[in-house]
Amino acid sequence: VQLQASGGGLVQAGGSLRLSCAASGSAFSISGMGWYRQAPGKQRELVALISSGTSIMYADSVKGRFTISRDNANNTVYLQMNSLKPEDTAVYYCRARNARTGYVYWGQGTQVTVSS
Repeated sequence: VQLQASGGGLVQAGGSLRLSCAASGSAFSISGMGWYRQAPGKQRELVALISSGTSIMYADSVKGRFTISRDNANNTVYLQMNSLKPEDTAVYYCRARNARTGYVYWGQGTQVTVSS
């Protein structure tokens, strides 16, 4: 499985961005998908996860501002980010889990920079 993330960029505080992550290869094996982020000097942290069904979870820091969604037909997961804050600045990574083996795949990361 290969994950290709896109949609990052530079935006002013209060602005919006939409990230996309498309899975290819043996994408039929994927169950949960999601987004993590890593800011400079910090550990990678969970942003949002979505199951192959309807289960969704968010980090407290993004609740009410970010929305994760998924297009199962196209094996794509999205992250709509609104009301962005400078502290949202990080490299955002897409993640997918193999339903059968539990193996976790990572995308290459996309930079999100929020200026104050």
